[in-house]
Amino acid sequence: MKGKPKSSRATALSHIDAQGNARMVAVGAKPIQHRIATARGRLVCQPATIRLLKRRALPKGDVLTVAQVAGVQAVKNTANLIPLCHPLPLSHIEISFSVRASSIEVTCTVETHAQTGVEMEALTGVSVAALTLYDMCKAVDKSMSIDDIRVIEKIKK
Repeated sequence: MKGKPKSSRATALSHIDAQGNARMVAVGAKPIQHRIATARGRLVCQPATIRLLKRRALPKGDVLTVAQVAGVQAVKNTANLIPLCHPLPLSHIEISFSVRASSIEVTCTVETHAQTGVEMEALTGVSVAALTLYDMCKAVDKSMSIDDIRVIEKIKK
């Protein structure tokens, strides 16, 4: 509402300035620390899709390898995709898959030595890897869904 003073809560949010405007958080004074974040999500699909994947018989080829590369590329481009994320020097990215009877679990772990964490990078890696799986399987499975994307671990050493 115009003319009303901003609540005190707005100034306590790290990405909101005293006037309620979005801003990038200043991290220059923070110490550089080893930071690790892991995120997870899943693509839910038909068992027949999983069988095709295991036989490498999907029309678009090696689905898991392409999704892994897409996830790594996404992690490296997170600051270009999420406006208030800091570009970070990444020291490790790992995208892995656990293929189940009717789903593929995607896990992404990202490491840096920086002044801010890598949760957004891990979430971006999982999201794009899952989207790539969806894209590569959509010709054979119209019922797929992506769900349960979340950070499962954050470490600051």
